[in-house]
Amino acid sequence: MVSAFGALTLGIIAYFLGAGLTRRFRLLSAYSIPEPVSGGLVAAVAALIVVATTGRPIHYDLAARDALLVYFFTTIGLNARLDDLRKGGPVLALMLALTLMFMVVQAAAGVGVARLFGLPGAAGVMLGTASLIGGHGTSIAWGPTISNVHGVVGGAELGIAMATVGLIVASVLGGPIARFLIARGKLAAPQADNEIVATAASPDPGARDRITQIALMRSILWIHAAIFIGTAAHEGFQATGIKLPLFVPCLIAGIILSNTVPRFVKPLATPADTPALALISEFSLSVFLSMSLMSMELWTLASSAGVLLVAIGVQTLLAAAFIILVVFPVLGRNYFAAVMAAGSTGLMLGATPTAIANMNAVTQRYGPAPLAFIVLPLVSAFFVDIANAFVIQAVLAATSG
Repeated sequence: MVSAFGALTLGIIAYFLGAGLTRRFRLLSAYSIPEPVSGGLVAAVAALIVVATTGRPIHYDLAARDALLVYFFTTIGLNARLDDLRKGGPVLALMLALTLMFMVVQAAAGVGVARLFGLPGAAGVMLGTASLIGGHGTSIAWGPTISNVHGVVGGAELGIAMATVGLIVASVLGGPIARFLIARGKLAAPQADNEIVATAASPDPGARDRITQIALMRSILWIHAAIFIGTAAHEGFQATGIKLPLFVPCLIAGIILSNTVPRFVKPLATPADTPALALISEFSLSVFLSMSLMSMELWTLASSAGVLLVAIGVQTLLAAAFIILVVFPVLGRNYFAAVMAAGSTGLMLGATPTAIANMNAVTQRYGPAPLAFIVLPLVSAFFVDIANAFVIQAVLAATSG
């Protein structure tokens, strides 16, 4: 077992490895493949070689990774403006409807592949929404039900393996899809958004826009205040039976603090849109993603390689077609829609952090799209898990009859 400190250190090393690969191979930057993805995948393959050579599996203590995820989403909340949230309301509803539509398609495809390989229809849950849109957490949560109630031997393991493969595909597919859409439509970020970023990143407009010790400590203090409130809310939700990831109430707490405290206590300016908060946000996401990918236990995939390859092939084709032919046109065929297409790849095949990393890589290359970073986390954090539970139950009811 690699300790939490050791895992964090290796995660940082994996990020630098990915950054070096991006500099060396221009194809990676051209297709907006995030540095943590390339570095993390190389580290995961290296671990696979070690395991194959020595016969000893490698496991990581990922406590630091989970803390970085909470940090990252809290920074997203602190950066959120109420005006953006109001603007994002209709788009959020539209994106939710599109996601629900695709969940039905994904669930049906999973059942179809399961039947093709002679598996019980209930196994299709683990080849569809439970593992892909749901991710590792949902696969683990539904594993006992799939195995014990519906008789799918190794149901949890199948779901975890599918979630792992989906994470890899989502990490490398989002950037190329966005690049294709941007190039085909000759799209560019709105000038107003570029001006906001230029102002926030200008070298010397004032102390607020410099990365100093005070700026970093102020940002960390605001982050910790939001996490403190979010953790208390999370415990309250759990006491009432509402299950949400910890980062969700922390994100909400960040939004509330950032949009209320300065209105009543003007000297307490939030770190929203400052380089210091952006630095913490990018560090948290980058190391989280590199740790997530390097810790994938690729040696566990061999036993179900055939069904996994067919399932992920079918699901990838369906997701790419749906994103390009439905999501992108419905969201407006503009630059925002292209960035959301990159994020949707992570949402539909991987996990929320993967979606954010995909969008981050695209916006770093082509320009900002701040609304996308509000809409997609809210869709994936609030609504998808709840909707997924109903979809999974419906599939299990239909296949057990």
